[in-house]
Amino acid sequence: MAHTNFIDYVKIYCMSGKGGAGSVHLRREKYIPKGGPDGGDGGKGGSIFLKGKADMWTLLHLKFERHFRAGHGGNGSSGNKTGSDGQNITIEVPLGTVVKNAETGETVLEITEPDEIKTLLKGGRGGLGNTNFKSPTNQTPRYAQPGEPSIEGEFILELKVLADVGLVGFPNAGKSTLLSTVSAARPKIADYPFTTLTPKLGIVQYRDFKSFIMADIPGIIEGAAEGKGLGLRFLRHIERNSVLLFMVPADSDDISKEYEILLNELKNYNPELLDKDRILAITKIDMLDDELMDDIRKNVIVDIPYVFISSVAQKGIKELKDLLWSKINDTEI
Repeated sequence: MAHTNFIDYVKIYCMSGKGGAGSVHLRREKYIPKGGPDGGDGGKGGSIFLKGKADMWTLLHLKFERHFRAGHGGNGSSGNKTGSDGQNITIEVPLGTVVKNAETGETVLEITEPDEIKTLLKGGRGGLGNTNFKSPTNQTPRYAQPGEPSIEGEFILELKVLADVGLVGFPNAGKSTLLSTVSAARPKIADYPFTTLTPKLGIVQYRDFKSFIMADIPGIIEGAAEGKGLGLRFLRHIERNSVLLFMVPADSDDISKEYEILLNELKNYNPELLDKDRILAITKIDMLDDELMDDIRKNVIVDIPYVFISSVAQKGIKELKDLLWSKINDTEI
């Protein structure tokens, strides 16, 4: 497999800072022999945050730095001085990053908006100094609170590509060719399976300076939902697309059956994916004459809109864009 800078799965270790201990101190000065308690509070421990970055598209930077430890809070001191706060850590991640507890698999948080900041681990609170425990019945308390302990854990970060349209199809269905035709993206194109090994995004220009984002994602094979082929690595990215464009070549033995196989893989992975808007593009029609296209129309039995296209010959591309735009924006053509 060729080297890639696209990393969409990484495991990291994080530890927040512990809170500083409160101080036990009694004020003693030359002319104030019984000044009372003046122990300050401990500083709070550093927290670990995640921040969304719109110009970031990979988790590659976390492949080489996987351990994050925030600073500990300083202890309180005499003169009612509060300890210093521990240093926070902010980890920048691409939009569409999902964080899961590595032990339980439970989703902890998701980052989907630019500059969105969420707390992964909160730092421990500092303990109260003995000044806080002074009372009419206890003028010189000789105790204080310890700071709260650190919190640590291992987390799995998964990147799910954010796009308006996700391309769904077997290897060599023409997904990469379509993306290179309708956008400035230049995915690798060749006539062998799994040419696309990582998701590629392209901005598709539409009428009146409008645009939408299309994602070319590694091709499905039967059994992908069970992890065969690129398996779950592919299906994870489909979850974030608002419209799914199924692509089946015109020379397929049975277009309707191929579509059903693709649909079944999505259903096995996550039944909620079937709630998304779907469109079928029958590709590579530059190989067909009118008679063959009529035969295909008679035999295609699907419950979604479909369109014939050829990325190479630029046929049906305008109609496809119109159909996609109407689905994305829930409007009539």
